[in-house]
Order: sequence, then C-alpha cells, then structure tokens
Amino acid sequence: MKLLAIETATDACSAALWLDGTLTRRHEVAPREHTRLILPMMDELLARAGVRLADLDALAFGRGPGAFTGVRIAAAVIQGAAFGANLPVVPVSTLAALAQQGLDAGASRVLAALDARMGEVYWGAFEADAGGLAVAAGPERVVAPDAVPVPEGTGWHGAGSGWAAYEDVLRGRLGSCIGSIDPASCPSAAEVVRLAVRDFAAGLAVPAEQALPVYLRDKVADKPRPVAGV
Repeated sequence: MKLLAIETATDACSAALWLDGTLTRRHEVAPREHTRLILPMMDELLARAGVRLADLDALAFGRGPGAFTGVRIAAAVIQGAAFGANLPVVPVSTLAALAQQGLDAGASRVLAALDARMGEVYWGAFEADAGGLAVAAGPERVVAPDAVPVPEGTGWHGAGSGWAAYEDVLRGRLGSCIGSIDPASCPSAAEVVRLAVRDFAAGLAVPAEQALPVYLRDKVADKPRPVAGV
C-alpha cells in the first residue's frame, strides 16, 4: 500500500509517505509557514522515493479539529493533489493522530486536547484497537476545560496543547481518571498516515470533493478551494 499524508492543523507542518510498510517523513514546527512548506515537503518525499503522485493508492490528511487556517490548508492541498492525480482521500482526525503518540509511548487510553483558544479545548478520548492504533471512545467536541466529559476508569494519559494551557482545570475536573500527561505532544503526518493505512483498508476513503475539514466549533464545514499549482 502506498499513501502520502499531511498534517497542518497546529503550529507543526508535516508530511509522511508510507510505501508498503516503510515510513518516511518531514516535520517542522513553523507557525504561519505551512503554505510555504507543505508542497515542497510532499515533493521531496516523493522524489526521494522515486514515486509519482499517480503511483499512490490514496492521499490522507489531518482533517482537524485545529487552527482554522491550518485545517483549511491541509484540506485544500490534499483536494488539489487528489483531483490532479485522480486519487481517493482518507480523512483522519487530528485528535486521533495526537492520541496515537500517547499510545505509541505506552499508554492504553488517551485524552487528547488541543488548545482551541476562547477558553475552550478540542477534546477526544481514544483507546487502542487490536493493532495498537487509536479508535475513538466517544465523540469529539469543543468544550470548556471545566466541562470536559469524565471518562470511565483510571489510567488515562493526557496529550496535547490543551493540557499545557489548562492542566490544573483539567486535572481538577478529571480527578483520579488522569495519570500521566504530555502537554508538549503534537500531531504529525507520521501518525496520520498510519491511521490512514488502516482506514483505507477498511474502505473509508472518500472522493476528493468529500475531503472536507472538520472544525467542531460552530459546526463549520465548507469546501475549500484547491491550492494553485498542486
């Protein structure tokens, strides 16, 4: 299976290429530089592997939630590339990609939180499937930190910038449910592409025109314009 994925929903910009089990990636923390960086990252990965875009089975992207501009960039870039190469797209939750980092670090269940500004967090609970990949344990939402849903059980691992911004409030809300946290963890295309491989095999790819961003806030979802030159 051959997939190329991108993730631009946070300050980090990344691309990852999966070729029959071999993963290569590019990752850079560069706020407000995503538009400049993402296409060269994609081109570099393909060139180094000697693969054309049309040789891939599908494309994937971090569909959000996250920064509005970053989520729109990922959706627009991947739509343009998919239309041009006639490829399907696998949308992957940015929160699931964030949770995957915690699972890879040894956690069995993760509470992923991204700082949504305006006194809120993007929030999702995830556990591992039989292959160790993140699956949602409830709906994703945007919510005030003192109103996040309290999950059943203990030993949940907290991941993401929402924990950096609201650790005390979240710990107060969750009590004994929460154990370790990693407030510096950040979703990347490396996790997106691994989740996309599973989801593509499960038949969850969509046509390019259905590769839409998910914002959560205000139920906003619109069709981005493809980026010129993709």
